[in-house]
Amino acid sequence: MKMIDLGKSGLLAPDVALGCMRLAELSANDAVKVVMAAFENGINFFEHADIYGVDGASEELFGKTIVELGIKRDDLLLQTKCGIEKDPNGGGIIGYNFEKAYIINCVEQSLKRLQTDYIDVLALHRPDTLMEPDEVAAAFDALFTSGKVRFFGVSNQNPGQMALLQKSTSHKLIVNQLQLSLVHTGMIDSGFNVNTTNDGGCVRDGGVLEYCRLNDVTIQAWSPFIRDFPASVFIDDPDFPELNAGLIKIAEKYGVTRDAVVVAWILRHPAKIQVVIGSMNPQRIANIAKASDFRLTHQEWYELYMSAGNNIP
Repeated sequence: MKMIDLGKSGLLAPDVALGCMRLAELSANDAVKVVMAAFENGINFFEHADIYGVDGASEELFGKTIVELGIKRDDLLLQTKCGIEKDPNGGGIIGYNFEKAYIINCVEQSLKRLQTDYIDVLALHRPDTLMEPDEVAAAFDALFTSGKVRFFGVSNQNPGQMALLQKSTSHKLIVNQLQLSLVHTGMIDSGFNVNTTNDGGCVRDGGVLEYCRLNDVTIQAWSPFIRDFPASVFIDDPDFPELNAGLIKIAEKYGVTRDAVVVAWILRHPAKIQVVIGSMNPQRIANIAKASDFRLTHQEWYELYMSAGNNIP
């Protein structure tokens, strides 16, 4: 497993991370198998959020699993997110909240569920348009000074939102979690279509790919296997015959599965992206981990990009 320096902060992490959104759907026994599969294949970075599972159930099950396995905290890298506020009466999302007290309370609860004294990376989950940057900075300071959080980041934020927050805090934002896959390539498309009237030339994210590269922010790619509408896995999807044929050809060349090729396509980008996979299948985790062991050629990257229905002018 290749290691990358997240945000050039000195925090070394594998280039493939395991997202734990669906961990709460598993039995305790199956959760053990999933975590062990990740460890055995070089994945020791586990990505969480306080809203994964009912009342943080995914964090809670993960904490119990680590205790059961006897894994040392120093051998783990834990990231969690907060900021999405849910109806306490069991309803859905009621808004985003980056108030100082809310952030600190969320972290305190995550620490209890994860059964740890500190979080390696805390990311703000989605943007809160009512954010007071100085208040967020104060929350970061309190969490860092108390030793409860080592590093900070964001998710699904554009360059302006990141710059606004970074202006107020001395803590470098080291990650930005963004959706990216072969069939969700907006941050790449706009770069190909500069000075054109093509639809791909629409810059919907403020040039976040280039911003993150210029400012040494590691992009964490989520949903690497998912098409948007309908939300489903694009492997074996009849809507993508050319893409699947290309994945099969390259998978056979390197002796890996198509899952690994999909992730390798993202890893091939020079931005040094960390891919967050969400599989709860131990064998699939092992298959995907092999993406870190080979490198697509320049030509193979473009072939897959275009076979997914993406065009270049």
